[in-house]
Amino acid sequence: NNTIAGTQWTVFPETGNVPLVADMSSDILSRPIDLSRFGLIFAGAQKNLGPAGVTLVIIRKDLSDRAPDDLPTMLDYRTHIKARSLYNTPPTYGIYLVGLVMKWIKNEGGLVEIARRNENKARTLYEAVDSLDFYYCPVEKESRSRMNVVFRITGDDEELEKRFVTEAKAAGLCGLKGHRSVGGLRASIYNAVSEAAVEALVSFMKDFAARNG
Repeated sequence: NNTIAGTQWTVFPETGNVPLVADMSSDILSRPIDLSRFGLIFAGAQKNLGPAGVTLVIIRKDLSDRAPDDLPTMLDYRTHIKARSLYNTPPTYGIYLVGLVMKWIKNEGGLVEIARRNENKARTLYEAVDSLDFYYCPVEKESRSRMNVVFRITGDDEELEKRFVTEAKAAGLCGLKGHRSVGGLRASIYNAVSEAAVEALVSFMKDFAARNG
């Protein structure tokens, strides 16, 4: 998942005997994944897992066993595997919170239910963007992210987009400014964002378009 461009792999590439390595920091635990397809998965916790400062690594045993012996100790996954992630003092409270998040996901119905909610949230938001001439999404439909919905006001009116962000914040809808490298608008709808919150955003978008279109 690309948080800046608002794109996401929906089908993973076939790599044959070459290990498939993925940074899933921004969509880990947002949908079921066939772990057997991957040689290594790396994920920072700060989007869907828990607080910043915790990192999850899932690595195939045969790959960790093949690590070169001249790697620095802290960069060698074997160090942390052998020590059960206790080679150095871990971010204990952050790991505890990750555990609570995982229990929450399990209690909510697991990844199948989480994926259903995420699909519904993304569909609701993209349908609003596509149905209102006032907005547009620069990403082709087949590549659109379910985690980060990027969109622009038609004509790329930056002043109007700034007003959108300001008025949305006043309405309790925060963090809608696009990444500084691309501009525009962006709604990050990670696991913790409810379907009701997305509906509230869509309602605001329709109202803003009616007042400024």
